[in-house]
Amino acid sequence: MTKSEQPKIVCDHVSKTFIQKGTQQVPVLSDISLSVKEQEFLVILGPGQSGKSTLLRIIAGLETPTSGKVYLNGSEVTGPGPDRGMVFQSYMLFAWKTVLGNVRSGLELAKKTSEECNRIARHYIELVGLKGFEQYYPHQLSGGMKQRVGIARAYATNPEVMLLDEPFGQLDAQTRVFMEHETIRIWEMEKKTMLFVTNNIDEAIFLGDRIVSLEGKLPGRLKTEYTVDLPRPREHTDKKFLELRAHITNNSELIL
Repeated sequence: MTKSEQPKIVCDHVSKTFIQKGTQQVPVLSDISLSVKEQEFLVILGPGQSGKSTLLRIIAGLETPTSGKVYLNGSEVTGPGPDRGMVFQSYMLFAWKTVLGNVRSGLELAKKTSEECNRIARHYIELVGLKGFEQYYPHQLSGGMKQRVGIARAYATNPEVMLLDEPFGQLDAQTRVFMEHETIRIWEMEKKTMLFVTNNIDEAIFLGDRIVSLEGKLPGRLKTEYTVDLPRPREHTDKKFLELRAHITNNSELIL
């Protein structure tokens, strides 16, 4: 296998059990094996309490699997790293920093010069459509704008992989649709490998090249894989879109 053919990410029989109250074992993931190609947009789809966020955190290096391993570019993941950018469901912004300050924060940790921090941060602020809001604070922003700051901050450090954990779950329906369009626009410009967690079927079909679904009870197990063979930009009223939506709905416990 050539380097270009090698999967970007491999989960090899990953399981996770949490220990609660000292002795109680709670199995969250069971025997997850999957691979993600370079520049692929993979959606992990599942209802609440199916372990999908835990799987993303394991790939991010924020959790350690109880058994099994995760590989990035053929090397085992043993902790967080700059090669992975994470966007959380909650906005996770520094309330005392401006938009520019929040987007700069990862660059400052990477010991970039102040000039580099400003140049790179301003580029990604403009990329996510927030030019002119550089000096605003989080409390002055809408939910969609806050999440765009989080996306800009994750992109600014130039990770190889973007990990998004239900990033639009707190947004109203109209803003959510807008952010889905923005996500595709940015992905098509930057061409990062994307892993996106959601419980929403329409969102999964609109965004993904491929969808892997998890069963609706713990421990989470891979249930079905769907290839989304639809051209972009996608329309929710397209016949093939609706057919795939009906197929996934009939085989899951998920919402539209």
